[in-house]
Amino acid sequence: MAAESMEAALASKEGKYLTFELGGEEYGLEILKVKEIIGIMNITSVPQTPEYVKGVINLRGKVIPVIDLRLKFEMEPLEYNERTCIIVVDIAGKSGTKVMVGTVVDSVSEVLNIKAEEIEDTPTFGVRLNTDYILGMAKVKGGVKILLDIDQVLSDEEIDNLEGAR
Repeated sequence: MAAESMEAALASKEGKYLTFELGGEEYGLEILKVKEIIGIMNITSVPQTPEYVKGVINLRGKVIPVIDLRLKFEMEPLEYNERTCIIVVDIAGKSGTKVMVGTVVDSVSEVLNIKAEEIEDTPTFGVRLNTDYILGMAKVKGGVKILLDIDQVLSDEEIDNLEGAR
């Protein structure tokens, strides 16, 4: 029975993913969570926000908070360049509301259709490492892509703070 539920869980992760690069590693986001991809633009900083919150942008009249995934994942900061993009995603808030958030990534790669058999569960790195935001590992094109659960990258409290920054 447990094997069947594991297969069902992996099958539910199957689908199209937008892949992007961050610190030399490849990541993937469910394409259904992606609203749009825009080039880096002027970001207005908001005082007293965590370092990974870059600020807000005005996207066609909507004020959207922007986070830098490099900083959120505690990687070295990188100077933004012509390949740097903002992926605008819908994140599920506490009350089921959707919050639009811009995520800064090094570069966007491609959209991949990832099959269930190409996805493995997240390896356990020990009890002290929180990997809830990783959906799984996709073995594609001879490499491994880390599939992110964008709803889990930010805690409910962090999402509330972002909503307050708008």
